Amino acid sequence: MAKLYVKAVPPADLNRNTEWFTYPGVWTTYILILFFSWILVLSVFGCSPGIAWTIVNLAHFAVTYHFFHWKKGTPFAEDQGIYNRLTWWEQVDNGKQLTRNRKFLTVVPLVLYLIASHTTDYQNPMLLFNTVAVIVLVVAKFPHMHKVRIFGINADK
Repeated sequence: MAKLYVKAVPPADLNRNTEWFTYPGVWTTYILILFFSWILVLSVFGCSPGIAWTIVNLAHFAVTYHFFHWKKGTPFAEDQGIYNRLTWWEQVDNGKQLTRNRKFLTVVPLVLYLIASHTTDYQNPMLLFNTVAVIVLVVAKFPHMHKVRIFGINADK
């Protein structure tokens, strides 16, 4: 008899803190959140599209840097502390470098930077703010920065 069912393969990442990012539709949802944040900023503040993109870019920088690159560990007790010394970024895909998820999360700040910079006509001070934000986020995602704490900042005691 023909194979009528697809055999399910368990996910490679068993870390509950990061496995949600492997679900279908997460990338689309992430982009839609950024787009609707831009619309919200436009409607609430009534600013130009470029200023709104810059605000979204800087908010994205602050939120993702804090939660992806600063906070360590997981909110779950089942892992028994094996991730306590790792940031979320270091936990993604079990630390494997240059995966599709990591590439996507690296491209998003770059695209936000390009949109925000272009729509503000590359004028200061917006260009400076956007440039600093993208440099910090992209450098933090480099494979050579895995488990590196610059000047011991955020290092384990």
